[in-house]
Amino acid sequence: MAITTKLELRQTHNLVMTPQLQQAIKLLQLSNMDLISFVETELERNPLLERAESDETGVPAAEPATEPVAASAKGESEGETPEASGEAPSGEGEAESGEGDDGEWVDFEASRGRTEDLDADPQDVFPDADGFSPGVLKDSGWSSLGQGTRAGSDEDSNFEAYAAEERTLRDHLTDQLVLAFADPPRRLIGHHLIDMTDEAGYLRGDLASVAELLGTQLDLVEETLSVMQGFDPCGVFARDLRECLTLQLKEQDRCDPAMAALIENLNLLAVHDLAALKRVARVSDEDLTDMIKEVRRLNPKPGLKYGSAPSQPIVPDVLVRALPDGSFHVELNSDTLPRVLVNQSYYATVSKSTKRKEDKSYLVDCLQTANWLVKSLDQRARTILKVAQEIVRQQDAFLTYGVRHLRPLNLKTVADAISMHESTVSRVTASKYMATNRGLFELKYFFTSAIAATSNGDFHSSESVRDRIRSMIEAEPACDVLSDDKIVDRLRGDGVEIARRTVAKYREALRIPSSVRRRRLKRIAHGASP
Repeated sequence: MAITTKLELRQTHNLVMTPQLQQAIKLLQLSNMDLISFVETELERNPLLERAESDETGVPAAEPATEPVAASAKGESEGETPEASGEAPSGEGEAESGEGDDGEWVDFEASRGRTEDLDADPQDVFPDADGFSPGVLKDSGWSSLGQGTRAGSDEDSNFEAYAAEERTLRDHLTDQLVLAFADPPRRLIGHHLIDMTDEAGYLRGDLASVAELLGTQLDLVEETLSVMQGFDPCGVFARDLRECLTLQLKEQDRCDPAMAALIENLNLLAVHDLAALKRVARVSDEDLTDMIKEVRRLNPKPGLKYGSAPSQPIVPDVLVRALPDGSFHVELNSDTLPRVLVNQSYYATVSKSTKRKEDKSYLVDCLQTANWLVKSLDQRARTILKVAQEIVRQQDAFLTYGVRHLRPLNLKTVADAISMHESTVSRVTASKYMATNRGLFELKYFFTSAIAATSNGDFHSSESVRDRIRSMIEAEPACDVLSDDKIVDRLRGDGVEIARRTVAKYREALRIPSSVRRRRLKRIAHGASP
């Protein structure tokens, strides 16, 4: 055949990952805290975006009965608010009047003449006492306490704001390091060792690598560590549990040979092999009991008594409440939904006075980005609500009767029911939480694997099977501890087809010891010999 050149036209459908689409996918999988942070960044970057402060006007936002997110998101996207239409909200006048009151202070000099009407000497009046002047009060942090709450102010008086910050373990150790060493080399080593200490007080790392990194001798690092192991709290800078307990016993002058032997064989104490411990420590039963009690009074994590990074509370994204007819009402938590608006009036005003082509292009880009962000937030809220409603519909028996009635569920089942892709449902359920009458759960909690049933019955959820195993073990008597094989027989009697290795895996996931160890623990608890 001849080789020739020719022109052809072809029409194909192709999915292009535009920046806007990538942004929508990113917003979908963000948690509520990450979403608020992202929106705050966009508010600072885009001059056409504004925060919808509905609470400043004093009028609460409307709460629709069926789909509260759909109605509120629609109003925001269409810009039906005073800010978007160019009208000033009713709260702005109050805020402006409040700003004028910010500089109004009591004229103590003018009020001095009023002391003549009081049964007090002029020097006994508060402003003149101990050389007090109005400027001192005005310049101090306590000035707002005497003015009350100003209208439109975001800095209301709060005594908690003046509370002392909780000291961390790092701060406590650094203060002691300055007093312990005067020479710079040891202080540098000490700061590095503090950086290697976790919040429990344990030293994580190799001393040889520290010496190599700092270019010093290993003996100097070990000497520095030996001094720092005497810091408060006792037991800090230990490299394992044995060393931590040994440091505390040495501080109490109780690290005799018998106690040292007990600490070196903590594995025997963990399995409650008291006979072997008695042989190793060469003590009597009474002395061994006293030694064990003494060890239990020690602190295995001494650093936890000091403050650490504050933990963020979990705020639910979805709220579920039971209705009188037995159904469930699903709505989004409006507190986790950032409300942003596009200021069309500001865009129209600025675009009229813009002459440069670059400035016009920048304004158009900001407008498109703002519109797309509002639309993406609206779509994100609708998608989360739709997925949550389907999860509640699938797991209504769990919400009504408990974990025993949790059904097996996967992403494909929910995706097919709401006509979405599995990846979309997976992104929605990531880092999202639902508050129900049964407690606060992550959305991924409701997706469990299926375990076959005997005699072709309905499948059982793996989470419900775990709950059955936990209940069986908690109810077992000390004289009849259930082995994994006995648990398998009982579950099969209840219609659950399960293997012994699966029971062992679920038991270990629940942090439940084996039947041999449980039998020993129950005997010790009842006063019998192991």
